[in-house]
Amino acid sequence: KLCGYLNKLGIKGPIKTWKSRWFFYDENKCHLLYYRTAQDINPLGSIELSSASFDCKMENGEGIFEIRTPSRAFTLKAISKQAMMYWLQQLQMRRWEFCNTKSRFPVGSSQLVNEPLAGRTNVVDNDDFLPLVKTPTEAVGLKAASLPAPQTSTALQNISLKHPWTEIQNTVYNICGSKQLWGNNENVFSFDEFQEHPANLDEEQEAEVEAGCAVKEGTLEDGRMESRLNWIRKARWMNSGFPGSHEELSRERNPMDKVSVLQQQILTLTEEVKSQKELVKLLHKALEAAQQEKRVSSMYLTAAEDKDRLELVRHKVRQIADLTSRLEALEQEKKELEQILTLRDSHIQELKEHVQLLMEKNHAKQEVIMALTEQMARELSDPLQEDNTVTAETLYKQQEEIEHLKDDIDAYKTQNQFLNSEIHQVTRLWTSAAENEKALLMKCACLQARNCQMESKYLTVLRKLQEAVPGLPSSHAELVKNLIQESLQWDVKEEAEEGFNLNPVSEYDEYGFMTVPDYEIEDWKLLAKIQALEIKSNKLRSQEIVEKPLRDRWNSIVELNPSAELKSLIRSGIPVEHRQRVWRWIVSRHCSRLPDHYQRLLQQSRSTEHPACRQIELDLPRTLTNNKHFSSPTSQLIPKLRRVLLAFSWHNPAIGYCQGLNRLAAVALLVLEDEESAFWCLVHIVENLMPADYYSDTLITSQVDQRVFKDFLSEKLPRLMAHFEQYQIDVSLITFNWFLVAFVDSLVSDILLQVWDAFLYEGTKVIFRYALAIFKYNEEEILRIHDSVEIYQYLRFFTRMIVDGRKLMNIAFNDLNPFPMKLLRNRRSMHREELEAELCELEQIKAAYVKERAEQGP
Repeated sequence: KLCGYLNKLGIKGPIKTWKSRWFFYDENKCHLLYYRTAQDINPLGSIELSSASFDCKMENGEGIFEIRTPSRAFTLKAISKQAMMYWLQQLQMRRWEFCNTKSRFPVGSSQLVNEPLAGRTNVVDNDDFLPLVKTPTEAVGLKAASLPAPQTSTALQNISLKHPWTEIQNTVYNICGSKQLWGNNENVFSFDEFQEHPANLDEEQEAEVEAGCAVKEGTLEDGRMESRLNWIRKARWMNSGFPGSHEELSRERNPMDKVSVLQQQILTLTEEVKSQKELVKLLHKALEAAQQEKRVSSMYLTAAEDKDRLELVRHKVRQIADLTSRLEALEQEKKELEQILTLRDSHIQELKEHVQLLMEKNHAKQEVIMALTEQMARELSDPLQEDNTVTAETLYKQQEEIEHLKDDIDAYKTQNQFLNSEIHQVTRLWTSAAENEKALLMKCACLQARNCQMESKYLTVLRKLQEAVPGLPSSHAELVKNLIQESLQWDVKEEAEEGFNLNPVSEYDEYGFMTVPDYEIEDWKLLAKIQALEIKSNKLRSQEIVEKPLRDRWNSIVELNPSAELKSLIRSGIPVEHRQRVWRWIVSRHCSRLPDHYQRLLQQSRSTEHPACRQIELDLPRTLTNNKHFSSPTSQLIPKLRRVLLAFSWHNPAIGYCQGLNRLAAVALLVLEDEESAFWCLVHIVENLMPADYYSDTLITSQVDQRVFKDFLSEKLPRLMAHFEQYQIDVSLITFNWFLVAFVDSLVSDILLQVWDAFLYEGTKVIFRYALAIFKYNEEEILRIHDSVEIYQYLRFFTRMIVDGRKLMNIAFNDLNPFPMKLLRNRRSMHREELEAELCELEQIKAAYVKERAEQGP
């Protein structure tokens, strides 16, 4: 048991006093309880050690140390330096044991949480900053409870004024115990009962303290334990406090020493009796007031008529008025006395200053006398003897100063060792708590992801029921509508406010894209809710498992150089904080910036209107309507986008402007932010990545890519292509826009930017890979649809339902291999020749038709 007497610094306004307290460590709660004496049943207060830190400063004095909790700081004082170090070391050990106990965590936690905790429970601290301090048995431990409490003040001053009710309870408990000891006219100085058990006295004292601790913890069960406790208290009280205790008197051989010991004990008991009398007086006054109040209330209740009761009330009112007037008079008298006291204080202060002045004059005179006396002595003594005396005195003073400095150095070494130990242990506790918090956050993220998946499945079932509503009975159809309405009213933000949310899905992402699509069709709103839940679930699952390791790998890259590792990292997706830097590096590798070229193009667009200016103005409001930076005509990026498109139209007159370039430039602006960098990114896409004539008037290369894609679709996904042919589905109606704008407005923003990362680094082959991966991702769903109209409806929005970018990336770059660039070039060349031949044939047919119509005449 860690227990013992310490002095606690009590602060009441400007008054600071040391009060002796009995401290007891509660290992179940990691609290340090303190009592006035070891015999008290109720504590005066407690100190929570689990989140506390310990400190000792040698300049505060010997044996003084501090316990700092988040709420307040406790200043304690031990009887010696050894006792102080013992308490600090033991408190550190108990705090470490409690913070690393497995029982603190809930039973049944997941393996993810318990594994790191179990591994840290058996950690042994091998860094012994402070050697183990021996137990000072005279100051701490069970035997210390049998010794008299060290008194640094009078017994009355040692009473806690902040806890009067606890003091009364403890006093009443001790008085009741004393009456039981003195019952049956037994003499308190009789030792007959204790002489029968002289050998077991130490065991009885330990049993008394253990029983007292059990009472403090509320474990006293029956009367037998109580009677045993009283008997033991009597033995300890007789042995330690009253004259005639055998052990203490036997140690004193001289009768005079015995008399002095008995006198000291009498003084101690006299002080204790005085404090008890003061407390009894307070209790008597409180009891008299309560009895008076009781008598008045009884008279009021026993009054026969209302007049009598009214008279009692009036009498009470008169008493209150009288007391009020007396109180006012006393307040006035108090103010007058305070004024008189202030005047006397000022007079006393003047007298003190005068006395101080006289003392200073006297001290100066004494110094002059001493100086003259020393001068006379030096003149009369031998000069050599004088030098030896001065040297000896100086040496003695220096030796004393050296000894003091050595003591200070030893004290500061001990302080430094303890503080190093405290810093080391607190750091380990903080690391342990951080790891626990991380494990719990991961568990919470998994649970939230699982909850989102369950809600998504529930909404999917509702959507299936919504499609089957026409065939359901009216009551069932009404129930389904109500359930759908309730699910649509639920808001992600409201849920986040109600409880703890690890990764809430905000309305917009980092680049301003809407995270949840705003479908105008009523039947698709449930689909938008399902998509929001899927996005949240995917983010929660990938937050710690995927995103953090990937971000760590990107943080380790200082300089960007083309390599297989960099290619793999870019395919996995570039973190938001690195994307701008990597895109700038990719564009600068393929486009050599001309100085002031962009500014000259802007100057040219301001001086001369381009033919495509009108079409650009028409397309600006239709650019990225799901992004808050372009949704309003007054958005700051709209003028930047206009300038970028006009500059490109003058930079490449062969293309000028083509619908779709506005969306490419808008994405570049969102990521790169600088409009000149966005302009060169657009140049890199159109002139380096895409084949020639991709954005020409005829869009011939775009049509070639659609034919090439159909070939790849037949080879990679033959079942799906056969399904399309069976229902006469032309996928180019869906995929043409994918290739033209690189999936802008087709995929959710996270996956879109991941596709663009690889697209800017590797080229158009990435678009073929992801287009095939999108159909592979939803192949089974499409194969279950057996109606051409429903297939087209599904293909209109199915790309927005893809939320697992990791799965889509694995399909694109792993499941579709091999995908050689040489094969892509050969297919493009072959289909271009076929398309040009078809166009030439159409031109011939058109010319023949025009000629025939001209010959026929009107």
